[in-house]
Amino acid sequence: MAQGEKKMVALVTGAARGIGRGIAQRLLAEGYAVVLADIDGAAVAGAAAALGAPDAVLALEADVADEQPVQALVARALERFGRLDLLVNNAALARAHAAPVHELSLTEWNRVIGTNLTGVFLCTKHAVPHLKESRGSIVNIASTRALQSEPDTEAYSASKGGVVALTHALAMSLGPEIRVNCVSPGWIHNGDEAELRPVDHQQHPAGRVGRAGDIAELVLYLASPRAGFITGQNFVVDGGMTRKMIYEE
Repeated sequence: MAQGEKKMVALVTGAARGIGRGIAQRLLAEGYAVVLADIDGAAVAGAAAALGAPDAVLALEADVADEQPVQALVARALERFGRLDLLVNNAALARAHAAPVHELSLTEWNRVIGTNLTGVFLCTKHAVPHLKESRGSIVNIASTRALQSEPDTEAYSASKGGVVALTHALAMSLGPEIRVNCVSPGWIHNGDEAELRPVDHQQHPAGRVGRAGDIAELVLYLASPRAGFITGQNFVVDGGMTRKMIYEE
């Protein structure tokens, strides 16, 4: 970044912990100013404090399923940093397993779809005018559950499949000013790796369980000019798991 040039600014939702926090940390290390947003205000404030760069970090509490807080979130980001170059739609209710479909309540279904899918729409809607101005980009975080499922995961799988489809729809609508891509993580462990068993690593063709940093590196690349010819795509980052044929013996 040239001397006197303003920092690029990223807004990362669901940034209090896990993949979102890892993405925020990597972007900050690359020289971005970062707005961390999360429904858990205390946790996101703690995450921002741990990053240790108060001049380049802003922590905000927001429910991405509610339009008014999303509008306020984007406005606060612009008020603080004056621009927006990257939106990372990561916020999601992460518990994939719910009830069997005939027992799944409409309230729970709507709650998952509201956060995981409608939240992507709302954040994008209110960020677009500013991203157009900067010719920025959007990276959505979906899941390998958009491509394969276990039983009793209908709401979560549907929400993540929607994120993948919304990604390519947005890429067509917003290009060429804004590029829109998607990352679908597989098994990403956010705690102490000592908690994992050897078999957990061995079942991955890459030889290990994923880390938040694996996702963050791809997000950083997709946001950069090096990915200028990439838009509307979904990138699976799962150590090869979704390509592995499994037979019972």
